[in-house]
Amino acid sequence: MALLSQFFGWLTRIFFDFFGNYGMAIITLTVLIRGALIPLNVQSQKSMLKMQALSGKTAELQRKYGDDKQRYNEELMKLQQENGAMGFSGCILPFLQLIFIWPIYRIVSGPLIYLSQVSKENVQAMIDLATEQDLTVGGARMTEQFHISLIEILNNNSSFLEQCVSKGYLAMGQLLDLHFLGMDLTKTPAWNPITIIGDPKTYLPLLIFPILVIVTNVLSMKLSTIMKPGYKEQKEAKEREKNNPARAGQTPNDQTEQTMKMMTWMMPIIMLFTTFTLPAAMGLYWVVGGIMGILTQIITFFMFTRPYELKKAEVEAKKKEAFKKNKSDKSDKSNKNGKKN
Repeated sequence: MALLSQFFGWLTRIFFDFFGNYGMAIITLTVLIRGALIPLNVQSQKSMLKMQALSGKTAELQRKYGDDKQRYNEELMKLQQENGAMGFSGCILPFLQLIFIWPIYRIVSGPLIYLSQVSKENVQAMIDLATEQDLTVGGARMTEQFHISLIEILNNNSSFLEQCVSKGYLAMGQLLDLHFLGMDLTKTPAWNPITIIGDPKTYLPLLIFPILVIVTNVLSMKLSTIMKPGYKEQKEAKEREKNNPARAGQTPNDQTEQTMKMMTWMMPIIMLFTTFTLPAAMGLYWVVGGIMGILTQIITFFMFTRPYELKKAEVEAKKKEAFKKNKSDKSDKSNKNGKKN
């Protein structure tokens, strides 16, 4: 994980040097990470389509094994393996997002190391020096990994900055501007009205991040439901179950789907929590990631799900037409036999 943090930090510094802006560096890093996950999104969508195509056989297994959930899951997994419809990729995506939280956390909470490329020893030396001089920000505890308070001291205390430079702990060029659109991305968005009223110029604009995190997640969950293969059929099945309690439990609901639902709700909670407890740069990461996720959902829907649904509707229409024709032929034949008699 340390190597991943160093790699992401190296990329962020390259993007920072290119754009000259911390926010743009975070945005570009997020787009790169989410872009690398698109193949998994596509694979997950294809797997879902294959599973939808097997819905008839899945329902048959449900009826056959009834309350024997263990046997049902075994047979379902076997069916999915035989038809290349394993839904494992759908579970990998949320877990990868969780894994990527750590290196992003290290970057946004320790920019002097990962962005300014100050050695860990020098960061610790500056922290020790600030502690000796009783320099703190709101009583915040500084550590080598989380040294946002140290950056604020360096920015606001010219005497301390001069000491650090003279001792060789820091070069003037390493103290970077970490603002984006006038917002200080080293600050943590506040939920406490007293904190916001105390410094509205700083904290009021930062509320845009938790608000957008909620909006993008709600929209993403809504789209994932509406654009899910077989959404209309599942909705109709639930309506039938609602109107007829005897049908309850007949809709297939395997462990993979349950795991995905759990992760779907877990991620927004984690995002909102980290947005209010970490520097605003983390919120920016979540917002851009959410927008990328929505765009990916729309693209995969029109590339794969929509054509599949149209083809399925076409096949169903042909079946109904053939059934009507067959019924009509039988009726005509019956009438002719009746006239002969």
